Amino acid sequence: MIVELGHFALVLALAVAVLQSVLPMIGAWKRWGGWMAVAEPAAITQLMLVALSFGALTYAFVTSDFSLQVVVQNSHTDKPMLYKVAGVWGNHEGSLLLWVLILAIYGACAALFGGNLPATLRARVLAVQGLIGAAFLVFLLLTSNPFLRLAVPPFNGNDLNPLLQDPGLAFHPPFLYLGYVGLSMAFSFAVAALIEGRVDAAWGRWVRPWTLAAWVFLTIGIALGSWWAYYELGWGGFWFWDPVENASFMPWLFAAALLHSAIVVEKRESLKAWTILLAIFAFGFSLIGTFIVRSGVITSVHAFANDPERGVFILALLAFFMLGALTLFALRAGTMEARGVFSMVSRESALVANNLLLAVSAFVVFIGTVWPLFAEMFWDRKLSVGAPFFDAAFSPFMVALALLLPVGAMLPWKRAQVGRVLRQLVPAIVFALACAALAYAMQTGRSALGPVGAALGAWVVMGALTDLWTRTGRGQVAGRIARLGRLPRADWGKATAHTGLGITIFAVAAMTSWAVEVIKVVQIGESFTMQGYDIRLAKVEEVEGPNYLSTTATMEVSRNGRAVTTLYPEKRVYPVQAMPTTEAALDYGLFRDIYLVIGDPQENGGWAVRGYWKPFANWIWLGSILMAAGGLLSLSDRRWRVASGARRAQAVAAE
Repeated sequence: MIVELGHFALVLALAVAVLQSVLPMIGAWKRWGGWMAVAEPAAITQLMLVALSFGALTYAFVTSDFSLQVVVQNSHTDKPMLYKVAGVWGNHEGSLLLWVLILAIYGACAALFGGNLPATLRARVLAVQGLIGAAFLVFLLLTSNPFLRLAVPPFNGNDLNPLLQDPGLAFHPPFLYLGYVGLSMAFSFAVAALIEGRVDAAWGRWVRPWTLAAWVFLTIGIALGSWWAYYELGWGGFWFWDPVENASFMPWLFAAALLHSAIVVEKRESLKAWTILLAIFAFGFSLIGTFIVRSGVITSVHAFANDPERGVFILALLAFFMLGALTLFALRAGTMEARGVFSMVSRESALVANNLLLAVSAFVVFIGTVWPLFAEMFWDRKLSVGAPFFDAAFSPFMVALALLLPVGAMLPWKRAQVGRVLRQLVPAIVFALACAALAYAMQTGRSALGPVGAALGAWVVMGALTDLWTRTGRGQVAGRIARLGRLPRADWGKATAHTGLGITIFAVAAMTSWAVEVIKVVQIGESFTMQGYDIRLAKVEEVEGPNYLSTTATMEVSRNGRAVTTLYPEKRVYPVQAMPTTEAALDYGLFRDIYLVIGDPQENGGWAVRGYWKPFANWIWLGSILMAAGGLLSLSDRRWRVASGARRAQAVAAE
């Protein structure tokens, strides 16, 4: 009964979404207040219905209701409760329902907290959100219904993919979807503004919080996925340029560009057309990511589905929304005249360069991701585009962005002098060069990547701190320190996010260039040395887990005769799916990780062992945390919580 209620709620949600997409749009066109007012209760009702449906599916997973096909394919009675719940979105059907749920949450939030928007703009934004919701509900009900029953339910299920039975993957998809789907709000604001034919400073201020929230969630989701890849896959890497990784990275780059471009619209009423275009492409690349994950046309270690028919449906949705928005953009391009003028040397120009670097780097990732597909379609050749291409093609844009960032952030609006800014950044330049020299002196016979990464990271971090310090004005040091606490949270958020980026740049370079790998065959009781650490294979035993069998090694780590830690790497086999996995054991440290993997037994009685010494690995995720924290700080700025004069003026004018 609960399952049928969830299915019926989805059908009702589709009907409500259609009403939400049609009536408010007509009301805004005709200026009928009653029709426009339908948008808010419709958005809230749609959320309630989709939440009821999602709750029903979760109940089926928790209670192991094997009359549902999706539960049979992705659950098992012996599976721990956390992974029973995670199994709800650990498959195509359930994850798509989560997608629709988050879309409804954003729509309801716009209805509840969009009271300061002009009535027509609010109605159109919610109508576009309703149209997106209706499209995906049709896709869900026609091709991916999670409530399909089985005529003869089995006694047990097939279990969830063992690679997904991990806390990192339990929380990674929801955060990623909060980012993916959050960009639909920027898209809806862009389409609504194009329909109204008005993009101004107030619009730039309205769209930024939604984009910022989506970017923060994307940052957290990508960081969780990177962390999972690092410790779960057993390769000791944090990023593999996997198509699904790229699918989330491309919208993140466009969202970052959109955030900076919207600042120019808000402050100077320039770059209007470019900002609208970025909003369209940011959501468009989210849909491209959905296609990559769910179509099966590109192989990935953690794709959700391999059904080309579903892929065609997603392509149709992508074509409908992207072509529709771009056609509207072409028709309205003449109404988006820039009011603010600026010179070649100004903060506006720096933000334009920032946007171009981010957008072009996103297209580079896109080309590398889809090129194997094009090669197979048009030339019948099977190609593989791996890390060497991405590293060579993508890195120069990030180097240029890192060099530009501190200078651009400190340039004044409209007209500036680079020399004056560089004089303020002299301490940052000296510090960056000193870090590069230190890194070069400490490494022997290695590539230049480490020193360059140290210099760039230090430059970005010190540039962000210098920018924050210069905002305190002049005077005594004590007075300037006191004024630091009175700076807007947006300033602190920008400095924190840029600091996080600098730390991540350094950590990626350090881990890539200075990591040490050891592969050996070790007898039980034997030791080997890795980067000054002595590692002893004490024993290997068979252990039974809740739904797996494990070969667990006990490896004692010491240094200079003193015990450091004991690690327990595993090789697991999940009998239900007959699938082996590697569970690495890590000793986390502030400046290094010790990473051990147990392999297969050898003919001579020994065991294959891989060991990694990973310098500054955790700084990658520390930088990601700081970037997300910076976004949250900016999001909590008073300007987003208190209606400004410009907002009130817009609302009064609309009324």
